Amino acid sequence: MVSSRAKKVTTQTLLKMKQTGEKIAMLTSYDYSLARLVDGAGVDVILVGDSASNVMAGNETTLPITLDQMIYHTQCVVNGVDRALVVVDMPFGSYQGDSKTALDSAIRIMKESGGHAVKLEGGSEVAGSVERIVNAGIPVMGHLGLTPQSIYKFGTYTVRAKEETEADRLMKDAKALEQAGCFSVVFEKIPSELAKQASESLIIPTIGIGAGADCDGQVLVLHDMLGITKDFSPRFLRRYADVGQAVEGAVKHFIEDVRSGNFPDESESY
Repeated sequence: MVSSRAKKVTTQTLLKMKQTGEKIAMLTSYDYSLARLVDGAGVDVILVGDSASNVMAGNETTLPITLDQMIYHTQCVVNGVDRALVVVDMPFGSYQGDSKTALDSAIRIMKESGGHAVKLEGGSEVAGSVERIVNAGIPVMGHLGLTPQSIYKFGTYTVRAKEETEADRLMKDAKALEQAGCFSVVFEKIPSELAKQASESLIIPTIGIGAGADCDGQVLVLHDMLGITKDFSPRFLRRYADVGQAVEGAVKHFIEDVRSGNFPDESESY
């Protein structure tokens, strides 16, 4: 476990990690108990992802989750964190309208949740909103490549930016986000060589998910890498444990003990 006295991770910490070649480890969390474990293990960044819409609420996409729900999940996570930088996804509909809407949403997240930074999807089209949020003193992480909030526009979760035109656009978008003030950018499901080129061209750190090993850091959804979710197995996902199977086994054992009268025994009674 990381000591509560451990130095807190900031946006400047991540920049220094990129400069020294130290890889950044980022995972999602959505509640106090798991956030406490993830933070205690020493992860650098905790993303309160809009993937909560999928793994916590059971929705097919990330679109249904609301700003109020994201704030609630972040409040829970922040209560369990001593060291990690807590980044909060801005949900669909909370920033796409105009830069004032985006700023108002970001301010609500920061004031009500206790999070340390926000993340939003998109490139040049959101650069104005990024700049306005950053100018208000709120750190912003970008997100390019496969952007799940635009799934109905793309119509598929396949790898993005395989063609030269889209790859060029991604490079320009990454630069636009950097110039607008983003402290980092996530690349999701893009060719590894493109992610390498973009990472080398940017001053700010890049975080990959399905973008190869040359990004400055990597992120996974916690429930995926722990084997809690069973019906999602993309190539980029490495399962580090089978917690789902362990939970199911423990529950079955509990049921057996209750029905047999084995639980509670005398030592577990008053």
